[in-house]
Amino acid sequence: MDGVRQLAGGKLLLDEPAEHVARLTIDNQPKRNALDHAILDGLTGALGELDARCLILTGAGTMFSAGYDIGDMPEETFAQEAEKLVAHPFAAAIEALERYPYPVVAALSGHAIGGGLEVALACDLRIAAAGIRVGMPPAKLGLVYSHTGIQKFLDVVGAARTAELFLVGRNVPVERALEWGLVNEVVGPEELSEAALELAREIAANAPLSLAGNKRVIRELLTARSALPQDVERELVELRRACFVSEDFREGVRAFGEKRPPRWQGR
Repeated sequence: MDGVRQLAGGKLLLDEPAEHVARLTIDNQPKRNALDHAILDGLTGALGELDARCLILTGAGTMFSAGYDIGDMPEETFAQEAEKLVAHPFAAAIEALERYPYPVVAALSGHAIGGGLEVALACDLRIAAAGIRVGMPPAKLGLVYSHTGIQKFLDVVGAARTAELFLVGRNVPVERALEWGLVNEVVGPEELSEAALELAREIAANAPLSLAGNKRVIRELLTARSALPQDVERELVELRRACFVSEDFREGVRAFGEKRPPRWQGR
């Protein structure tokens, strides 16, 4: 397509649909827009180079993102590869979204699941297509989620809704997510692209110093409120690290791929 730059081997697309507005589109449709090393590295790199006063992040086709791409990792190195993906390129992409100096709008064209939903929450605003679902399936995969990721949900929807997302693990209709404040607006699927662009145009027309300054104030206040003692943070990091080498995590991912109920062992 004219005016579209291909990143990450064509799995991440960059265009500028309006003045001072950039748009990044995750396009890994054969894998439901799952996030792999190339996409995450491409996202981090692009965010470090752009200076648009508003950025739209969206997904191609019928998914925003199904989360981490861990389905094809080799059995013998599964634990190491899964932890490596989540610990570095994913964390770096989330940090880059949060550090981007101007507002980022997530346009959820389709379902946002797991790490895909955390990516959306790392954006400043979320607009979604009616009829999609959002969810956090770690409990169904044997995964202990990062404390920094869970903190984002606590900040946005509070403790009760965060517990429902992470402990029950069901996918939630986006209309309910709107009631929770997990998304800012829901529009018809055919209206989403233009609605996101119109919102981005309105944001980009505002004073850039105010946009950057207010975004930073919000982020710094949230970070300060959620600071943990170092010993507790180390304990939570170790808790998460240990889950990657657990038999339950391996079984959870295997059962998901085989579309069968997992057989948990508690170890």
